Amino acid sequence: MSQSHAKVSNAAPGKGEHSRSAAHIEGFVAWFRSVAPYVNLFRGKTFVIAFGGKAILGPLAWTLAYDVNLLAALGIRLVLVHGARPQIEEELREKGLESKYHGRYRITDAAALDCVIDAVGSVYLELEALLSQGLPDTPMANSTIRVIGGNFITARPVGVIDGVDMQYAGAVRKVDAEGIRAQLGLGNLVLLSCMGTSPTGESFNLAMEEVAEATAVAIGADKLIFLSDSRGATDIDGTLLDELTADAAERLTRIGDWLSADLKRYLPCAVRASRAGVGRVHVIGYAEDGTLLKELFSREGVGTVITRESLDKLRDARPDDIGGLIALIEPLEEDGTLVRRERDLLEREISRFSVVEHDGVIVGCAALYPYGEGQAELACLAVHPQYRRWGHGEQLMKRIEARARAAGVKQLFVLTTVTAHWFIERGFAEKTVDELPDEKRLVYNLQRRSKVLMKPL
Repeated sequence: MSQSHAKVSNAAPGKGEHSRSAAHIEGFVAWFRSVAPYVNLFRGKTFVIAFGGKAILGPLAWTLAYDVNLLAALGIRLVLVHGARPQIEEELREKGLESKYHGRYRITDAAALDCVIDAVGSVYLELEALLSQGLPDTPMANSTIRVIGGNFITARPVGVIDGVDMQYAGAVRKVDAEGIRAQLGLGNLVLLSCMGTSPTGESFNLAMEEVAEATAVAIGADKLIFLSDSRGATDIDGTLLDELTADAAERLTRIGDWLSADLKRYLPCAVRASRAGVGRVHVIGYAEDGTLLKELFSREGVGTVITRESLDKLRDARPDDIGGLIALIEPLEEDGTLVRRERDLLEREISRFSVVEHDGVIVGCAALYPYGEGQAELACLAVHPQYRRWGHGEQLMKRIEARARAAGVKQLFVLTTVTAHWFIERGFAEKTVDELPDEKRLVYNLQRRSKVLMKPL
């Protein structure tokens, strides 16, 4: 009996187990390769990551430390800015003091300032300890992160607002950008708190989001990332708005009564930072594990990104777009949706193409091929599956129509095997092969039996 069990336990895994293991490994390899472009893009870039005291309560602090460690290991220069609102509230309760606000700021008298100093110092030390971990069998094994703090933020008093003396509530007066950049250049992680000192030696309680905004602008950060109590900005129905221009985000702050408390504080800072030159501002939730990595290393992201201008650009194609075009149309060529085009043909005909570029990646394309007698073909209209709901196909069609009109084209035609109804809904009508220009009719592929659709311009 024991020998039999010994044989079973030492036996090789069954075919099903091998299959599952192989599939898991293949999935891992595919995922690992998919993040490589982001690793290459982000190496040497500067990110400011800002979060309030709630984001580091409980297990969230550990996972945040793990993810920050991974970003540092990938060569990203990091500045962390932390708040301590719930920790300050706890200190005030323990000392029997009332928490008082006026507008966006905490009214900070001398007694409240002592509570702020104790709470902020406690959070700072906790974060420093978490970022210094190196236990085996954890994501921080074999890592060494040098955490640097200092008097990088010079503060000034907010003063009197609406007749209310805010006392030790402060605002950012100056950021020592040179000092921060020097530390980042040495490979150190800079950790900033929601406190600053004035040239007279006084300490002031600052709004964490304002410290993050001022720091990101001063050092020319590539990204400013806010971890919030919401998964991102949403519309009134709760639908996530995954992209916003600064103008759209500003409008949302004026009408968005439904926005969470964090978003009401963070969005104005995000708008100002974006307009002041910060490349991307992200607002993501902290409640779900791994949101920081999901936002940065996946095409679709999980939160809201705010940019000065739209991430989408509709433009004429350039020779350096060849690689992106091939990546876009190859899957459609393989399944027979598009006719295969060789690379050298694309290179010769690149001037015929228009593309939609999303955040530097080509996600749509279309081409215009003129023929005689005022006719032209709309060809190779393709949009990446993840971006089809944004109307890029129609945008490309309209751009090709505009180019055709400018060239004196009177009739546009398209050959398609699977999208005839899409074109018919946009003004095309089904025709016969005989109505094609002679040059096109002679090379018509009888095996594909593409439908011929035409539209007068």
